[in-house]
Amino acid sequence: MIAATAAVAFVALSSAAVALFPRSILVFLLFQGSLLYAYVARIPGWLRATLLGAAVLVLMPVIGTYNGYYLALALGLNIVVGLAGLLDLGYVAFFAVGAYSWAIFGSPHANVLFGGTGFPLPSWWFYPFLLVGLTVAAGTGVVLGLPVLRLRGDYLAIVTLGFGEVIRVLANNLDKPINVTNGPRGISPISRPPLPLEVSYAVGFYFLALLIVVVVILVNRRLEDSHIGRAWEAIREDQLAAQAMGVPLVRAKLLAFASGASFAGVMGVVFSAKQVFINPESFTFLESIGVLAMVILGGMGSIPGAIVGATVVTVLNLQVLKGLSLWLNELKNAGVTIFGYNLANLPTQLEPAKYERMIFGLILVLMMIFRPQGIFPARRRQRELGEQ
Repeated sequence: MIAATAAVAFVALSSAAVALFPRSILVFLLFQGSLLYAYVARIPGWLRATLLGAAVLVLMPVIGTYNGYYLALALGLNIVVGLAGLLDLGYVAFFAVGAYSWAIFGSPHANVLFGGTGFPLPSWWFYPFLLVGLTVAAGTGVVLGLPVLRLRGDYLAIVTLGFGEVIRVLANNLDKPINVTNGPRGISPISRPPLPLEVSYAVGFYFLALLIVVVVILVNRRLEDSHIGRAWEAIREDQLAAQAMGVPLVRAKLLAFASGASFAGVMGVVFSAKQVFINPESFTFLESIGVLAMVILGGMGSIPGAIVGATVVTVLNLQVLKGLSLWLNELKNAGVTIFGYNLANLPTQLEPAKYERMIFGLILVLMMIFRPQGIFPARRRQRELGEQ
């Protein structure tokens, strides 16, 4: 009873605080912490579902949202890295494939490519292209999987890293002799889908991304509990033993690559429609590293871990560091003096947002030292590392 009351009060008070102080980073983090507490607290299941559902369906569209693209990417990569144990450093390539599939046909650029006048496609074509992005990205995952079936560990990581860079370089140079991607200039404007909800477009798009993420979570859960998921875990633990027990390595690995890539392809379509403009710089190697950091931070092989990892990294990146930089610039412009030092003289190199990657690296190093299993590890991962 006490835990239930505390959970309800924590979520309610933190929500009210964010409504009163919408630009406060600390208050927003307090709200995030209240959702995490509601998830882990020993309260009735219906109350937990009610609190989290109210936060996701009502509060988050009003006071801020998770980055739905990265959340789905983390869930997809969780299959490849967390369940199957295949270290993929070029995962953002599948995201790019899905994004360009809609960007080309959902923009006037297709007229240049095909020499016609019937493009862009009507905006409702966005919804069929979710399946197109899924299929194309899954096929790309199989194409990547075929040559790396015999590779493991560092060798696999190097090949997938190279594959990710190949896709980015191709997107950067496929503007001649046939203009497929429009090169570094990118593609714009990209059509946005019609939304059935009579709300602002930002809120409607949030619910669309949320629906896709929910479907991805459900598929992840079904795969994790299926014989395919158990085969992936067996491969991760010991590939030779799994093969000796009759696990088809080729088919299982290809399924892992295709399944993980398909989620990225779908969210690539959503990303291109939301941004209206994409170019190759949207799909750099650092994006893959960011998604991998989410999976490691949250806990490999764990769906709740992937969600928490994506949330923590996104909030740290979009809210904390950039917010601190904006606050510091406001103090500098106001000429505030602290301990006799005028902040107007503070070098721009000391802005927190410029140290994003360094802070991510430090967090990952500390996690590997003090909690290598992640924030919300899978039960098997906990047992492997000797946690009771």
